[in-house]
Amino acid sequence: MAAASQEFDDRSYASDKRQVKSSFWHKLGAGAARLPFAEDATAAYYCALDRATPLRVRALLFGALAYFVLPLDSIPDVLPALGFTDDAAVIATALNLLAAHIRPEHRDAARGALERLRTNKGR
Repeated sequence: MAAASQEFDDRSYASDKRQVKSSFWHKLGAGAARLPFAEDATAAYYCALDRATPLRVRALLFGALAYFVLPLDSIPDVLPALGFTDDAAVIATALNLLAAHIRPEHRDAARGALERLRTNKGR
């Protein structure tokens, strides 16, 4: 039973990672970069990609970020002011639990990436 559970976790992790890597920047570029939690989500993204981050932490971060990038969630993102509240709650919960793993270099990379994204959008 434990092997089947581990296999499911591995598949879920791989699926979440693939989904996040293919959709994260598109989601931010579509307007999510202006959200109050965009820097936290981007720092979580860089932390999840960091091979120095423990696998279990990476898996949890990819799961939270997958919820953010997936088009179907409990409150549709097209609803003004409410659409991203569930996404923010999931990201905030993951960050509160895993804050010790998000290092200054992840935050610096997030700020730099968001600045580039916002600058390129203004052109």
